[in-house]
Amino acid sequence: MTGPTKLISTVALVTGASSGIGEATARRLARHGASVALVARRRGRLEALAAEIEEAGGSALVVEADITDRAQAEAAVQQVVDRFGRLDILVNNAGVMLLGPVVGADVTEWERMIAVNVQGLLYTTRAAMPHLLAAAADEARRVADIVNISSIAGRVAWGGYGVYNLTKFGVNGFTESLRQEVTQRHVRVGVLEPGGVATELGSHNSAEIQDEMIAPFLERTEILAAEDIADGVAYMVTRPRHASIGELWIMPTDQA
Repeated sequence: MTGPTKLISTVALVTGASSGIGEATARRLARHGASVALVARRRGRLEALAAEIEEAGGSALVVEADITDRAQAEAAVQQVVDRFGRLDILVNNAGVMLLGPVVGADVTEWERMIAVNVQGLLYTTRAAMPHLLAAAADEARRVADIVNISSIAGRVAWGGYGVYNLTKFGVNGFTESLRQEVTQRHVRVGVLEPGGVATELGSHNSAEIQDEMIAPFLERTEILAAEDIADGVAYMVTRPRHASIGELWIMPTDQA
């Protein structure tokens, strides 16, 4: 592919790669030279993205998986290693945001957020760790990366965001703990916290929530593009081996 080639000979796995930030990130990492594993449930979208990457001269692997199922998350990681022989970068991007008051909430929405935002991230990270540690010990690059896509909602809590806040504060805490555990082994672990981004994230909410909580925000804010976040991920994983970005906060100027 044309463009910078800082990630030549590396392999990146991106969850939630069928749309939004995940799709943009996979495209950006491929442009930097990485072979990219596209993990999500919507196979048709993954296949279209893989075709685009390969037509541009890159390498992509479609992995249809529901990472909230531990066996599927583990199999997805293994499929990537079986195909490419290594894993250098994990981008835990898959997530869901379902807003509304805690009082009278639909508990199934809480369970869905916890399953995707927390358990899926944990399952994928656990399965990937041995391969990332091996890549960091390999003379080819001597460093590996995990980037967890959190949210400004992992730094600041608001009414109506209760369990989404819980999951993203949890992601931030887990990321920092894991960073301390493996940084001396040159697996860099960082969290990226976007503000408002033009993705499908808000569309899973009820019409009432969209009208009351999401639409007013969009009317007053020039929100980010998914490519803005992909640019941040690429920045984090292309630093020199001695430099680690533990936290990156990317906000719309109107929202900051």
